[in-house]
Amino acid sequence: MKNLTLKHLHDWKVSINEAKSIQANLSKKVILRDKFSDIHYVAGTDVGLVADKKSACGVVVVLNYPELEIVDYSVAYRQLEFPYIPGFLSFREAPVLLDAFKSLQTIPSVIICDGQGIAHPRCFGLACHLGILTGLPAIGVAKSRLIGKYDIPSVEKGSKSTLFHNGRQIGTVLRTRTGIKPVFVSPGHLVSFNTASALTLACCTRFRLPETTRQAHNLATKEAKKVLPVSSLND
Repeated sequence: MKNLTLKHLHDWKVSINEAKSIQANLSKKVILRDKFSDIHYVAGTDVGLVADKKSACGVVVVLNYPELEIVDYSVAYRQLEFPYIPGFLSFREAPVLLDAFKSLQTIPSVIICDGQGIAHPRCFGLACHLGILTGLPAIGVAKSRLIGKYDIPSVEKGSKSTLFHNGRQIGTVLRTRTGIKPVFVSPGHLVSFNTASALTLACCTRFRLPETTRQAHNLATKEAKKVLPVSSLND
């Protein structure tokens, strides 16, 4: 089985200004083109916060595609070293998620993150960070908008509109269930806008969020409860 090689490009214990600089510099490495062939496995990520709020449980779950059945998952625990600040989620969640990625036996074709891709003030959300450091294609699927303007898409499942910021597209507002609030999809790395929204929709079954996110959240909640009661970190 091929091993996943993770890049170490910076420290995680940094100041806000240092984090901004890291995001700005690494955003230049993001590629917004499809750089993969067939999709066999899709991964989801989630982080659970233990009750003392000083450590977290990170989960990466791998589903086969298009069946969307769990074939592999990995769990890691780590002390939190960065506060929760909107726009800097990756500095809080990525370290424990990367620990979980190290133990995967099945390497995913694409990562679908519960967070932002380039729909971010410095065009470098969680999906971008994980994509760059793992070298894997990554997509951000967020429950809420961080930045940008958009027209509300039609109510039917599959309807979408463009998310703009400063005159350029940064994502897609996608209706994954008829009559239910849309999600905010943006490429993270090695994925185009069209593929990001199409794959997200393909991974949504009867629910608003893709199965990757749902299954990762369920596992993170379950695993973190083995240590202390858990509440989910929000994007």
